[in-house]
Amino acid sequence: MNEPPAAEAPRRWPGARRAFARLGPVLALYGTLKLIGFASFMYLLDAAGDFRHKNPRFGGGAHPWDVLATWDGWWYQQIAVHGYHPALVEIPGATGLITLEGNAAAFFPLYPALMRLVSAVTGLGPYGAGMAVSVVASFVAALGVHAVAERLAGRRAGLAAAGLWAVWPGSGVEWAVYSDSLYVALAAWTCHAVMTRRWLTAGLLACCAGLNRPTAGALIAAVAVAALVELRRRRDGVPRPLAAIAVAPLGLLGYLGWVGYRTGDPGGYFTLQSGAWAHEWDFGRQTLDVLTNVPVGHGDYLFSWPYADLIGVAVVLLAAALFPLLLRLRPPAVLVVHTVLTLVLVLGSQQIFSNVSRYLLPAFPLFLPLAVALRRLGAVHRFVLLAVAALASGSYAGYALFELGVP
Repeated sequence: MNEPPAAEAPRRWPGARRAFARLGPVLALYGTLKLIGFASFMYLLDAAGDFRHKNPRFGGGAHPWDVLATWDGWWYQQIAVHGYHPALVEIPGATGLITLEGNAAAFFPLYPALMRLVSAVTGLGPYGAGMAVSVVASFVAALGVHAVAERLAGRRAGLAAAGLWAVWPGSGVEWAVYSDSLYVALAAWTCHAVMTRRWLTAGLLACCAGLNRPTAGALIAAVAVAALVELRRRRDGVPRPLAAIAVAPLGLLGYLGWVGYRTGDPGGYFTLQSGAWAHEWDFGRQTLDVLTNVPVGHGDYLFSWPYADLIGVAVVLLAAALFPLLLRLRPPAVLVVHTVLTLVLVLGSQQIFSNVSRYLLPAFPLFLPLAVALRRLGAVHRFVLLAVAALASGSYAGYALFELGVP
């Protein structure tokens, strides 16, 4: 058998070395910051010990890390193991009012499908498979956030943005049996594909995002607006931007249509969200209630969780302050539309307000003004600042969500 010449093998390695030199620091920074935050979170859980006395479905377990698979994580495990059984089941409440029973169909299928695949391939149980998918997706998201920020403001800003993704309020769900890391990975790389004018890739990624979270509507609209702008410019012809517009909504529309068909109600998904989960579009009334009650120390609003809600209010105010700074950077339309519509969908809906810090994780372009500011610092100073934020994130991004609120 003829062996390839010895000189050919080394030719493949310079590219790998260059990729490692470029991406290695991003992965190392993100991983280090997450480990700091994760260790802080686990320490707080163990020190408080409250998880030992709670239902394993609702923030409890035998070990601190079991908490990461509770709340929504319990539902994702059930879907991964048993699949869906969509139905609109009415149950009488204590006051005589009729409500709908919670149903797994409220949770989109891409993440539990990947859990099931990883479990089948590796032999891990649903908890281990869910954590594996989330952790890997969180690193992919870090690379995507870095790629977007680097293209807009340079390499140092990209590195800082990836670090901010590790410590942002709500980042406690990045390493948990939750779909958030997967969604942000898809959203970030969709935006990058649009920025690099790879239209079919952008459409396919947005399609996958639509199978992961309902707020993918913001991402799909962003792709469509960017494609329409490109059609006007005619730099990439007509077929490719049109293909992105056509493909992007298929995942979201397909799942909503399937739930409607299985429940016998065309709007079955929204009926289920409103009747069983109390999540519905309310033109921002719930958000306004919280913003007017929390600052004066009142809890006269739906789903009150004081400490987690206080963090949520701070996140909303931070987003309001960062958005004008984002516009000063003159970002491409896809980032502006995605950010604006994500804010509108989250803040305009009735939901558990303590979740707002994780629901706004997909609005990662808001990281960019801070990343631009951080790039002025030296590497050591930047790392120390982010490491302190990571240590604190064990409280505000982890413990507050899983133990003092409902993630």
